Amino acid sequence: MNKATYTEDVPEDRFELLERIASEDKPLKVMLIGGTDSGKTTLLTFLANGLLELGFRVAVIDSDVGQKGILPPATLSLAFPEERFKSLGDLRGVAHYFIGTTSPGQYAGEMAVGVRRLTDIAINEADVVLIDTTGFVTGPGLEMKRLKVELIKPELTLLLERTDELSHLRKVLAPYTEIIDLSVSQKAREHSQEERREVRKEKWKTYFSNGELIEVDLKKIAPTGTEMFLGRPLTSEEKDLLAALFKWLVIAGWKNERYTVVKADMESFPRHYSKSVIHTVDFEKLSNLLVGFIDGDGLCLGVGIFKWVNFSEMKAQVLTPLTPEELEKALELRFGRIRVIETGEELGLLQRKEL
Repeated sequence: MNKATYTEDVPEDRFELLERIASEDKPLKVMLIGGTDSGKTTLLTFLANGLLELGFRVAVIDSDVGQKGILPPATLSLAFPEERFKSLGDLRGVAHYFIGTTSPGQYAGEMAVGVRRLTDIAINEADVVLIDTTGFVTGPGLEMKRLKVELIKPELTLLLERTDELSHLRKVLAPYTEIIDLSVSQKAREHSQEERREVRKEKWKTYFSNGELIEVDLKKIAPTGTEMFLGRPLTSEEKDLLAALFKWLVIAGWKNERYTVVKADMESFPRHYSKSVIHTVDFEKLSNLLVGFIDGDGLCLGVGIFKWVNFSEMKAQVLTPLTPEELEKALELRFGRIRVIETGEELGLLQRKEL
């Protein structure tokens, strides 16, 4: 299931744009920016297929983590299409960068760095690099787009808008790139939140369809993206004191700049403590949490679902479709912020500060 599929039933200016891109000096970086359901992915698919037919080597970077086309979900992905394709879902990613959530508002830095990393790979092999982005264009989304454009400096940035809703973004981006203004196609259709969830559900289900439960040795593969595991383990006395003070079942804990405690509440009542002194992680929120397997270059080999952890032995159980050969390359297990099960149902998002 994909929102956008290949079509040549597009406004006339899209054909003119294709000619313009084909005539530019190569290599060329082109970023597509627009609000939700503005037709960015449809336009990218049209341009990619047109450029392929003209004999150009094309790279596609899918950074729309909310409506990901190229698997796995919650990552940024790079693909090199070799022939005409119907949708981004038909492409196989050759490199990925882990974000770990489908709502990247708190991850502007990672989003920008990830696109830059994939662009650096793509530009060495492609004539044209087409970069799809999220529909997040206001507030933190505007800053995310600015960071991406400032880091990557695309020669062309395609700005799709319905009226003049991106006028401020246009001013912000103008110093770093040439902007081409495009009107949203009248054929662009808005999708409901439920439709979006169903699309994501199918993507998750497809990715994990061949998943197997594996044991991960956290002494060999470093856990990252969380304050857990940092510092010295808490003593039995410290755990007992925290349990008595706050009526917690203290499952694990560490002392670094502050105490980090993995706990379960034994009683329900307001607890008052300084967040600068104690950081808590609810044990139940670790179940079915998305994690990424990261290689020595900081790229994502694939993702998994965190099922269980034995803190004393530093062993975790993770469901993943990665092969043993792929897992051998993993140096980090990076914690994401979305909980999902292998059938595709999303159980909820975590705030960055929760881990």
